[in-house]
Amino acid sequence: MAVAFTFPGQGSQAVGMGKDLADAFPEARRVFEEVDAALGEKLSKLIWEGPEETLTLTANAQPALMAVSLAAMRALEARGFSLKDKVAYVAGHSLGEYSALAAAGFVSIGDAAKLLRTRGNAMQAAVPAGEGAMAAIIGLEQADVEAACAEAAKGSVCQVANDNGGGQLVISGAKAAVEMAAKLCTEKGAKRALMLQVSAPFHSVLMAPAADIMREALAGVAKSAPVIPIVSNVTVTPTNDPDEIARRLVEQVVSRVRWRETVEWFGANGVATLYEVGAGKVLSGLARRINRDIATGAIGTAAEVEAALAAFKA
Repeated sequence: MAVAFTFPGQGSQAVGMGKDLADAFPEARRVFEEVDAALGEKLSKLIWEGPEETLTLTANAQPALMAVSLAAMRALEARGFSLKDKVAYVAGHSLGEYSALAAAGFVSIGDAAKLLRTRGNAMQAAVPAGEGAMAAIIGLEQADVEAACAEAAKGSVCQVANDNGGGQLVISGAKAAVEMAAKLCTEKGAKRALMLQVSAPFHSVLMAPAADIMREALAGVAKSAPVIPIVSNVTVTPTNDPDEIARRLVEQVVSRVRWRETVEWFGANGVATLYEVGAGKVLSGLARRINRDIATGAIGTAAEVEAALAAFKA
C-alpha cells in the first residue's frame, strides 16, 4: 500500500518550530540558512525566537512553514531516504503545495521562499485591511453553506474557501457578506459559525490581484518536473507537468482548497499512510476525521525524523 506526504498550511506555525531539527541535523540547519539568504533577512531568528505576532504575518508564516517542512525532508534524505522510491504522491494545504513541490524538486528551496514571500505580500495587499473576512462553519452540510453564501453575497463576494473535512468548511469574501452568511449558517443549524482572525479573504475571487502577481512570479523561476506527482488543491488530480502545476498554483489563490476531497482521493487510490511533514499536526487530525482507514504520521521534529526512518526501513 502506498504512502503520501502532506505539507501543512498557514495556522500550523509556532515560535520555536524546526529548532530541534536544525540543532540535530546539519542538513536541516542549512535549509534555514538557504531561506535566510534567499530573503535577505534572518527569518530563522524570527521562527525560533518570535515574536509570535510577527511570525504569524502572512508574508512571514508562509516561507517559515515551508522552511520547517524542507528541513525535515533534508534530514530524512541525508540519511538515505528517497522520496521517489518510498512515496507515491505529495500534496499540500494551500501554501503547503509550495513546500510539497520544493520537496519533490519542482523549484529550489530559495525560489520557494521568494515565491511564498511574494505570495504572502500579494495576498495581504489584494484587499484593503478590514474589507475582507473569513469564517469557519462547523457541522453544516456543504450545500447549505453554499446556499447561505449565495444568499448573503447579493452582488458582493462570499464563497467556500476551504473544504477541510470533518464537517468543517471555511467561507471567505467581503466582510459584510461573510458575517451575514455566518449568521444564516447558524440559523440553518450549524454547530458553530466562527469569524476567523485573518488579515485577508484568502481563496476567494477578491484575491485576483494576487493571482496575477503569482502568475508573473512563477514565470520567472526555474521549474522542473517533480520526481513524484502532486495532487492539486484545485483539481484533486495528480500531475507531474511543470506548466500545469504553475497554472494550478495561480488558480489556487482564488480557488477552494479541496482538502477533504484530496484525502478521499488518496484513500480511493491505494494510499494507506499519510505523513504530515513539517510543523504541527493539523492535517493529521483532519485526515483522521475524513478517513479513519488511513494511518497518519508526523515528521516535524528530530525524534519524528528518526521514527520515520525506522518505519521506512522496517
